[in-house]
Amino acid sequence: MAEALTLDKPRSPRRPAARRSNFELYSWLFMRISGLLLVVLVLGHLFIMNILDGGVHRINFAFVAGRWSSPFWQFWDLAMLWLAMIHGGNGLRTVIEDYARKDSTRFWLKMVLYVSTVVILLLGTLVIFTFDPFI
Repeated sequence: MAEALTLDKPRSPRRPAARRSNFELYSWLFMRISGLLLVVLVLGHLFIMNILDGGVHRINFAFVAGRWSSPFWQFWDLAMLWLAMIHGGNGLRTVIEDYARKDSTRFWLKMVLYVSTVVILLLGTLVIFTFDPFI
C-alpha cells in the first residue's frame, strides 16, 4: 500500500488570526470614493486659483482673508484637508501593514502615523476656522 504523502505547512510569519470585520472593505471603498472627490476638489482648486483668479502672483494674505471670509471656501478647503489627510493616512497604514515585519515596529509606525494625522487635522481645522483677516 502507498503511504499518504503529507506536506509541512509553509513557513510564514506568525500573526494572530484575523477578526471577522468589514474594516478593510470599508477602507478600500473609502479610498476609491475619497480619491474621486479629491480629484474634483484639487483640480477645481487649481483651476480657480491659477486660471480664473489671475494666477499665483495674486495670492497673498488679503486674497486668503477674502477667500476664507466665505463659508463655502472654508468648507472647500476643509474638505480637501480632511479627505487628503485621511486618504493618505489610510494608504500609509496599508503600506505599514504590508511591509513592517515585526509587530512592535508595525504598532509604533502606526501610532506615529495616527498621532501626526490627528495633529495636522486639528491644526489645519483650527487655522481655517479661527483665521483672523484683521491682524
